[in-house]
Amino acid sequence: MTSRELLGSATAELEQAGCPSPRVDAEWLLAHALRMTRSELYADGDHPLSAADQERFGELVARRAQREPLAYVLGEWGFRRLTLRVDSRVLVPRPETESVVERCLELLAGSVEPRVLDVGVGSGTIALAIADEHPGARVVATDSSPEALAVAEENRRRTGLTERVELVRGELIAGLDGPFDLVVSNPPYIAPDELDVLEPEVARYEPREALVACGATEAIAEQARSRLVTGGSLVLETGDGKAGAVAGLLRALGYEDVAIGHDLGGRERFVDGRTPG
Repeated sequence: MTSRELLGSATAELEQAGCPSPRVDAEWLLAHALRMTRSELYADGDHPLSAADQERFGELVARRAQREPLAYVLGEWGFRRLTLRVDSRVLVPRPETESVVERCLELLAGSVEPRVLDVGVGSGTIALAIADEHPGARVVATDSSPEALAVAEENRRRTGLTERVELVRGELIAGLDGPFDLVVSNPPYIAPDELDVLEPEVARYEPREALVACGATEAIAEQARSRLVTGGSLVLETGDGKAGAVAGLLRALGYEDVAIGHDLGGRERFVDGRTPG
């Protein structure tokens, strides 16, 4: 079969499976099977594929048809300027979280060598992106999951940021004294009864402990105050419809200049506030 024929049959299979963007997914998968980019795939034209390439592509399509996240099938995913290793040990990096990083960089813009704490590092998206885009930032990143930390370590080496990103296993902020200029987190914030209405890619495959709310937002907000410098900032990613409650929490804990920020889709996505001073 030719590449065009394979793309057509794969698109139909993924569409039948309910994948939201079957054609684009098929293109990503074929490019991955052929070890090229999507641009190279189209520049390469339509031609017959070897039996080995067809088999590899078929295996990838079958995984995606089971609604396994495309990022897991590909084994890596882009986040801002980075390409990170991802698999079922960590959440898929999302465009919404890029807005969280953008806000952190805005808050750190006047600092030459800020100290940053990322609570719940996962694959390393936030910690590594901040270190990559702020050349003076030194980041401590924590996670309670050794599996997630293993992925973050691979990405730390992959991005060449081992000198300025430190990985620590631990529960939230326990054992870390600081002081930090900024604390940031994308904590679990999905209510248990919300899992059933999520797309299969999330509900079936992504690590539940990184998804389901367990009081982490409240604990981080409370613990961060004593670890931040005077006038230091806390930035928390939030779920749809939950930013108002998180903003109220920060105000009740004494944070000042509390504000709600939006992602590129216009949804309330994060809350930040400063310690008094």
